[in-house]
Amino acid sequence: MAPRASVPPSSRRRRRRSPRRQSPQARPRRRGRRALILLGAAGLVVLSRGLWQPPLPPPQLILVLGGDVERERVAAELAQRDGLPVLVSGGSNPEYAHWLFDHQGLDAGRVQLDYRATDTLTNFTSVVDELKRAKVRHVLLVTSSDHMQRAMLVGRVVAGSRGIGLTPVEVPCGERCRPEGWRKVWGDGARAALWVLTGRDLRSWAVARFGPLLEAARGR
Repeated sequence: MAPRASVPPSSRRRRRRSPRRQSPQARPRRRGRRALILLGAAGLVVLSRGLWQPPLPPPQLILVLGGDVERERVAAELAQRDGLPVLVSGGSNPEYAHWLFDHQGLDAGRVQLDYRATDTLTNFTSVVDELKRAKVRHVLLVTSSDHMQRAMLVGRVVAGSRGIGLTPVEVPCGERCRPEGWRKVWGDGARAALWVLTGRDLRSWAVARFGPLLEAARGR
């Protein structure tokens, strides 16, 4: 019986693919993207902390974010105490809101109800330009304690881009509190930064562009 031919060890080994070499032009691009990301993140942190804001005048307006009628009640008490006008963004129905503020002794001329907002970002984007035109530079922000972190992050970016400072007024929510995760908080912060840079809400743009495609895919 003839002996089997031995296979050279070198042929048993798989040839290693040599790593792809990046073109000289690709490296500056990557570095540029990383620099932009880092710069954007740093800018978001600075804006969110209000570090660039000049000294603020006394509060000129109370901005209430809708979602809980207790927020409107607290705002009414603040307005009665400090003599400030109230702007409610996305709050309760007009009949109840007018009754509540009237019951607290506020005449209709001091209360503005705005229903254009659909979420925390649009609570601010729908009103900041009007506030800027009215020369409002300092706002008392009223919302629930479990919502305040996200509201202040979004508000400092959006309102801060118009030179408007915010002072938080937390409304205790007790057992109804639902702590918000960091993804939700910083996700809305990123949306706010993109709105400042582009004037467009990324979520609304994605829904408008890809919503029909997703609906068609679900229907198949």
